[in-house]
Amino acid sequence: MSAQAVAAQHYWYDQDEHERGRRMLEAMRLYRAAEAAMRRRTRDEMHMGENDLLALRFMLRAKQEQRLVSPTDLGAYLGIKTSSVTVMLDRLEAAGHVVRRPSETDRRRVTVSTTDFADAEVRKTLSHMHHRMMEATTGIEPEIAAGIVDFLDRMREAVDSIDRSPEDVDEAQH
Repeated sequence: MSAQAVAAQHYWYDQDEHERGRRMLEAMRLYRAAEAAMRRRTRDEMHMGENDLLALRFMLRAKQEQRLVSPTDLGAYLGIKTSSVTVMLDRLEAAGHVVRRPSETDRRRVTVSTTDFADAEVRKTLSHMHHRMMEATTGIEPEIAAGIVDFLDRMREAVDSIDRSPEDVDEAQH
C-alpha cells in the first residue's frame, strides 16, 4: 500500500492516536468478555439468574447505606415489571436470600432486604475475585489511575448516549 493510501485511510484522525484508541478499545472489549464470563460462573455457582444477582447486589448496597428497598425500587432498578419482581422475590425468599417485611410507615407497602445467609454467600463467592481485582490496581500511579477513571467515565457516557438524541447528549455534557 502506498504512503498516500495509508494517509488517506487516516484522513480524519492521527494514525498514532487511532492505533492507541483501537488498542484501548480492544483491551476494554477483552475485559468485558472476561467479566461477562465471570458473571456467568458466579450465577451458575449461586444458582441464580442475572436479575437475581443484580437484585441481591442492589439490596446489599442499600442495606449497607441503611436504605429501605421496595419491590417497586427493584423493578425500576432492573427495568422489569412488578409481576416479574414478585416471581423473583418468591424465588429468592424460598432460597433464603431475602425477607419481605411490612413497611414501618405504610401498612400497604412491603420492604425487602437480604438475609445474613445471602450476604455470606455473596461474600464467599465474590471475595477472591474482588481481592484479585484490587490487587490489579495496586501500584498504579495516581495520575494514571485518574486517567483510567476519566477514560471509563467518558466511555460510559459515550455508551449511555447511544439511544439519546444529539441535543440530549449536549445538555448532559453542559
